[in-house]
Amino acid sequence: MQKSVEESVPLNLHASCVALDETSGLLITGPSGCGKSTLALTLMGFGAHLVSDDRTGLRREGETLVATAPATISGMIEARGVGLLSATPLSHTRIRALVDLSQSETDRLPPVREKALIGISIPMFFRVDGPGFAPALIQWLKGGRVA
Repeated sequence: MQKSVEESVPLNLHASCVALDETSGLLITGPSGCGKSTLALTLMGFGAHLVSDDRTGLRREGETLVATAPATISGMIEARGVGLLSATPLSHTRIRALVDLSQSETDRLPPVREKALIGISIPMFFRVDGPGFAPALIQWLKGGRVA
């Protein structure tokens, strides 16, 4: 079966990606210096695995988005003030949601938001400053959101 052009042309994003496994990835986007790697490291501290840091390859496979790391940076994550750290990466993951660190959440119970990437809509969260944000994202990956 031949893949469509949409499925075979990857997108290279300025983003980090972590996942619980090959089916539960979280894409972290935002401008340089906004905390993508810091959030990824925090999520890793709560049990997530590194897929990619700073650059993420994204491709469409049917109705799913799959993230990978460029070979040149696979298994590395930057920790400001510490340096480049080594991590055993997942080779790929299905993206379940996106965190946009360029926008701050102002609602206590925010509306459901979505972002379309390569023609597929996925849930989107805005930055929440505070210690509960990373564990809440891990729990969302495990169980989703109630209404």
